[in-house]
Amino acid sequence: MKRRAALPAPQVSMENISLMSILRKNIGKDLSTVAMPIALNEPLNLLQKLCEELEYSELLEQAAETSDDVHRIALISAFAISAYGSTILRAGRKPFNPLLGETYECVREDKGFRFISEKVSHHPHIMACHAESRRYVFYQSNQVKTKFWGKSMELIPLGQVNVEFPALGEHYQWNKVTTCMRNILAGTRYLEHYGIMNIKSLKTGYTCQVTFKESGYFTSSKNEVTGVILDPNGQEILSIGGKWDDSIAKFHSSTPNQLEVLWRRRPNPNHSQEMYGFTDYAVQLNELHPSLEGVIPKTDSRYRTDQRMYENGLADESEMEKLRLEALQREYIKELEAQGQKWTPRFFEPGRESTASAASPTNSTDRVWRYLPGSYWEQRGRFKDEDQARDLWGQSEP
Repeated sequence: MKRRAALPAPQVSMENISLMSILRKNIGKDLSTVAMPIALNEPLNLLQKLCEELEYSELLEQAAETSDDVHRIALISAFAISAYGSTILRAGRKPFNPLLGETYECVREDKGFRFISEKVSHHPHIMACHAESRRYVFYQSNQVKTKFWGKSMELIPLGQVNVEFPALGEHYQWNKVTTCMRNILAGTRYLEHYGIMNIKSLKTGYTCQVTFKESGYFTSSKNEVTGVILDPNGQEILSIGGKWDDSIAKFHSSTPNQLEVLWRRRPNPNHSQEMYGFTDYAVQLNELHPSLEGVIPKTDSRYRTDQRMYENGLADESEMEKLRLEALQREYIKELEAQGQKWTPRFFEPGRESTASAASPTNSTDRVWRYLPGSYWEQRGRFKDEDQARDLWGQSEP
């Protein structure tokens, strides 16, 4: 498949948007519940953002091939950090929030994986995803809480990311760190990630504690990441370090200058600043390739009419369509409640985390949504209107 190299229209301008007046009214609130002007969006949604974390999936392929437990967890740690690499030019915009029952698939023969995600809960907003290749399985349930604190806005992720290597009998798990948008009201906006990410092997007991450092008034370093790999007895055996927007290397603390680079971020395209700061991979995520017509269900994000209008530069039309879709969604939820029913996701089912969530260490039964085997890929290309989740897109064409 030949994939596109650019978006169909330049990015929508934010010149006439007053963030100050919007945010002043919502200090301390969870901003995921606050309606924002569509001009603050980027033409991707949260289901597609989960797939964006697989941009450097080759690191998982390498991890599956090595017989060295220490090198494997180092590669997985680099993969976990690489998920933040694409955010370096993405400050100031937010992804679309999927509709209830919205889905997204991504098949990448070039990368060797297939991916499916679905919005599984509306209150709270929870997205679930599942990706698989010949060597690994990747899945997570993602929920983000948002808080505005005056000059900055925090995005606090809940839940854990999971990677399994069936041939090795290995299962790795880690939490995400906090993302903060700085200088919201004045100055140059930028994103900063900070906190501790704990990566662990549930089989071998090896762990890697990764610290995303927060920049401050007394330090010149930005985007710095450091990590320590520990054996099952808690003894330090290796270190990793670098920057989440550049590269990550492994080294022994006794010889810090002898580095082995594990991951290096690929440069953005030259016209990235006119395309919401997207990487080449992000540009391709919402492409509705002719080969997908009649194959993917109408609930796929590529058929999301307001997002498609927005990607085409039609901001006013997109705003009106977004209001229409949200009204349809509210009406449908009211219908379900009036009938005493609850929404049931089609491709995922609730399960239990195998260990306590690092984001919620006091709750050892945190729920993770798992893919229902046989529910999507075996039906791909045979979805019928009457057999799929309710079409919240109405009769409009994208």
